[in-house]
Amino acid sequence: MTDRSRSPYRSGRRGPGAGGSGGKGKGQGTPQKAAPSASPGTTVRRVAYDVLRAVQERDAYANLLLPAKLRDRGLTGRDAALATELTYGTLRRQGTYDAVLDACIDRSLSSVDAEVLPLLRLGAHQLLGTGIPPHAAVSATVNVARRSVGQHRARFANAVLRKVGARDLDAWLEIVAPGADDPVGRLAIVHSHPRWVVEALARALGDDPAGDLAETERLLAAHNERPEVTLLAKPGRASIADLVNAGAREARYSPYAAYLPEGDPAQLTEVRQRRVAVQDEASQLVALALARVQVDGSDTRWLDACAGPGGKAAMLAGLAGQREARLLAAEVQPARAGLVAQAVHRSVRDAGRVVVADSTRPAWKDESFDRVLVDAPCTGLGALRRRPEARWRRTPETAEELRPTQEALLQRALDATRPGGVVAYVTCSPHLPETEGVVEAVLADRSDAEVLRAADYLQEVPDTAAGGDGRYVQFWPHRHGTDAMFLALLRKRA
Repeated sequence: MTDRSRSPYRSGRRGPGAGGSGGKGKGQGTPQKAAPSASPGTTVRRVAYDVLRAVQERDAYANLLLPAKLRDRGLTGRDAALATELTYGTLRRQGTYDAVLDACIDRSLSSVDAEVLPLLRLGAHQLLGTGIPPHAAVSATVNVARRSVGQHRARFANAVLRKVGARDLDAWLEIVAPGADDPVGRLAIVHSHPRWVVEALARALGDDPAGDLAETERLLAAHNERPEVTLLAKPGRASIADLVNAGAREARYSPYAAYLPEGDPAQLTEVRQRRVAVQDEASQLVALALARVQVDGSDTRWLDACAGPGGKAAMLAGLAGQREARLLAAEVQPARAGLVAQAVHRSVRDAGRVVVADSTRPAWKDESFDRVLVDAPCTGLGALRRRPEARWRRTPETAEELRPTQEALLQRALDATRPGGVVAYVTCSPHLPETEGVVEAVLADRSDAEVLRAADYLQEVPDTAAGGDGRYVQFWPHRHGTDAMFLALLRKRA
C-alpha cells in the first residue's frame, strides 16, 4: 500500500452501512460466474482500472497512458468515451470516494490491498458520479475484480460496493463531510481536494478562511469539470480559419486558439502535419504577452529556458520567425528536448533551435538574449482539470523542494537577458510560494530588474491582475475557462 492510496481526510465518522461484512469480504449476494471472455463493458472498465492502478503504483500520467490503452484494446467511440470518463472521473473525485469507502469498510482504508483500492474507487464513481444503473456498475466492476485480483477479493469488492450504492452522493456527503464549523475540511471532501490544496488556493484567491470561501468553492468545482480541448494554430503555419473549418470554434481571448468541442484532436490533418497543437489558452497568452513587450534596440535573440514539452516554444518560434528573430529552446531532459524539436519543426524561417541544457547552469554567456521565457517546473496545481492525479501527488513539501530550482532559473534568466530586455516568469500553479514568493525573493537580491504590470499586455482578458498592486497576471479556471497560469514580466534595467 502506497501513501498515495491513503485517504488524506480520515474523518473517523462512520455512518449506517459501515462495518459488517464489507470488512470480512462476505458478499451480500451470490457472485455471478466469470464469463469465458470479457464483455465490452468489462473491457472498458479493465482499461480504466489498469490506468488507475498505474497512476497509483508507479506515478503514471493518465493523459499519456490512457490513449495507449484505448488503442491497445481497440476501444473507440462510445466505449472510449466511457473509459475516459471512468478514468478521469475516478481520479477527480478520489478524495470524496475514499471518504465514502472509509465509511463502508470496518477497518482502515489504508489497509486495503493496493490492487483492490482502485477497483473500489472505480465502482464508487460509477455508483455515485454517473448515471450507470447500480446493478450494472457493481456486476461489471466485480467481473473486472474476478479477472484481475481473484475471486476472494472480488467478493470483498462486491460487498463494499453494495454498501456504497445504498445511498446517493448527497446522502453520503451528509454523513462523511465535516460540518459548517470546518469549511476547509468540508470543501476538501465535497470537492475532492487535499486539505492543504484547498487552503493554498483560498490564500491565492484572497478568500477569507473565516468566511464562506465562496470563490474557492467555485474554483474547486471547476477543477472537477471536463475541460474543452484547446488548439493552437502555430503562428505562420496555420490560422483560426483552418481550425474552424476542422470543426473547432474561435476562442475568447487568444488570437491563435480555438476550442474543439468533441473528437480526437490527433485525427485532425493540421495536428498530424504539426501545424496545429493542443495547448491551453492561458499558456498561449503568457507567451504572447512576452512577445508584446516593447524592447529598445536589438530584438533578434529569444530564449525558452525550460522548453519541454514544447508548446510555448512552438508559439514563440513562430512569432520570432515572423520578426526575423531566433528562438533557442533549452530543455534539460533529452527525451523532452526531442518533443520540443518536433514542436518547433518547420517554424517560420526555421526560427526554432533546440539544445539539451540545464538553464540553472547555462552554456550561454550573460546578457545574450533580448527576451527570455522561464516556464518553471512547479506543482501543477493550475492544471488539475487536465491532470487530476496531480492533486494527490503533491504536498506542501513538494512545493518547498521546487522553490530553489524556481529561484535559480529566474536568477539565471535575468543574468541571460541584456539590459533593456524582458523576462517572463511563468508557472502552471497559483500557489503563492511558487509565484509571487519566487519573484519577490529573487528581486530582493537584485537591483537590476523591475516588474512590469503584466495585465497591460493582456488587456483583452478581464480580471487577471494579481498581487498586492496588481502587477502580476493570474488566470483561473472558474473565471477564464483556462488553466491557472501565473505570469510576471520583468525588465532588465540598463
